Amino acid sequence: MVPDIGRGSRTHGLLVYLYGPGRREEHTDAHLVGSWDGFAPDPGRDTGLDPDPKVTLARLTAALDLRVKQAGDRAPAKHVWHCSVRTAPGDRRLDDEEWNAVAQRIVHATGIAPAGDPDGCRWIAVRHAEDHIHIVATLVRGDLRNPRLNYDFNKAQAECRHIEKEMGLRRLNAGDGTAAKNPSSAEKFKAERTGRPETSRETLREAVRQALAGADDEKEFFTRLREAGLRVKVRYAPSGDALGYNVALSGDRNRHGEPVWYPGSKLAPDLSLPKIRQRLTDSIEQMPSSAVTNTRSDWSPPARERRSATGIAERAAVILDGDGEAAAAQLVGIGELLDAVAQTSPAATRAELAAAARAFERATRSHIRAECAETRALHSAARGIVQAGGALGRGEDGGTTAMLLSTLVLVTLAAARWHSARGHAQQAHASRQAAEHLCTAYRQAAATPMRALHDQGRTLPEAQRRTHEDNLRAALPEQYTRADGIPTKTDALVATLAQAEQAGHAPETLLQQAIDIRELDTAADVNDVLVWRLRRLAQLPAHPGETASRPQAATRQPKISTNRTSTWTAPTATARPTVDPRNRPPRR
Repeated sequence: MVPDIGRGSRTHGLLVYLYGPGRREEHTDAHLVGSWDGFAPDPGRDTGLDPDPKVTLARLTAALDLRVKQAGDRAPAKHVWHCSVRTAPGDRRLDDEEWNAVAQRIVHATGIAPAGDPDGCRWIAVRHAEDHIHIVATLVRGDLRNPRLNYDFNKAQAECRHIEKEMGLRRLNAGDGTAAKNPSSAEKFKAERTGRPETSRETLREAVRQALAGADDEKEFFTRLREAGLRVKVRYAPSGDALGYNVALSGDRNRHGEPVWYPGSKLAPDLSLPKIRQRLTDSIEQMPSSAVTNTRSDWSPPARERRSATGIAERAAVILDGDGEAAAAQLVGIGELLDAVAQTSPAATRAELAAAARAFERATRSHIRAECAETRALHSAARGIVQAGGALGRGEDGGTTAMLLSTLVLVTLAAARWHSARGHAQQAHASRQAAEHLCTAYRQAAATPMRALHDQGRTLPEAQRRTHEDNLRAALPEQYTRADGIPTKTDALVATLAQAEQAGHAPETLLQQAIDIRELDTAADVNDVLVWRLRRLAQLPAHPGETASRPQAATRQPKISTNRTSTWTAPTATARPTVDPRNRPPRR
């Protein structure tokens, strides 16, 4: 059950809309289901006193506005309180008596008309569809004072959660006040009328986030906005310092022919200029030299940047298993990385990645303060991906896209667990939605390279294949065999281990390093996760059609300090062990 509250100044105009046919002839059988005293005139049903609905509508308007006129100048300028309450898709149909009970509970919870208070505000509840009602109240009490409506939206939300439970309706996720503002009904209707797939507010929000992803400073941020085709208006102080900014879509104008401007803070709480400035200031500080990752110079820039981002995302997942501001900051950085990947990925995966970035946007905000300095590595990864440009959907570019997406699935699932543990229901749901979109995009990106790896694994000599399968069975006894007792298909993983051995690595040691990076319990396919970890650690080509190289110098990456007992750093090239692999040290 979803409440939506607004305020206005024209009681009669709102009633004309509620009792009218609607913008698309969607209003049917408009009538009252409740009112402040149970005897308010109903233009939809009262035909005895006056057959003309317009006369009855005027009587209803006068009755609602009575105390407003009595209060005179003391009445608030926007004296009309309007709250629509809608059931969720799939909920049962409520009858008029049930909707009346819902309306009474909402006006009581918000302070409009507390139960038992004879001086409560006058209100009505209009129903013109099966799934929702509109509550209209005038904000002057019987004693001519204004009602106390502090946090009325939060109170309405909380009451809806109780109503859902008691009436057996679908229980929606509770909000915490950090969500971006939803488009208004007028904005949605305008988008439909002009043939846009979404409202201007939603389009601008995504465009601003993509412009911010990896931006070096304010100047670059504003330049990217203009390059994206947006109209930008910056507000300056007398000193010349920027105070804020507004953006508008080209061609989006109001009835006066003026651009429809949106301040950044109205697009999302973290898109105001002060918040953006703080984020950029903390993120653009010089990255330590130990954070630089060695990659092969013969790979394309998009492939190199995606490999580097994969390792950084893996470390973000480790931090998300912890607690505090450092973990909260990783969510902001992962959102920025998703925005960067979405705008530079191949066409085949771009739609799903854009949907993942939009969904995860909700997961980046909560009341736990994020320490922006902790996002430097992720900000740097996002910047590298944007500057490297668009990736191809084939070859090494396509393979490294699959490598990165495999890791981002696990990161978003880690974010869902982090939010769930803290009662952030909406953010946890958003994280899981992002993971679903990423899974779809991963399957599209990984289809070709994984098929090639499976083919290579099946053509290996039997003795070599059996050796690697024995190592897998020893290292992963639980994951190697499914619940039904049938061994999992490990062709791609065996092929990767064989290629790592050919490149000069010790496959047993490398496999253990890949396993120790992070838990595998949340992986939908352990084999796929390990394939990409191994290929990144051994610097094998992400696409098996490329040529492997001998191990390079030690990869230098920062250590991760968490509340766990172990830390991980990227491995150096490994020498072959002289001991029997069956006698290797136990797993950590």
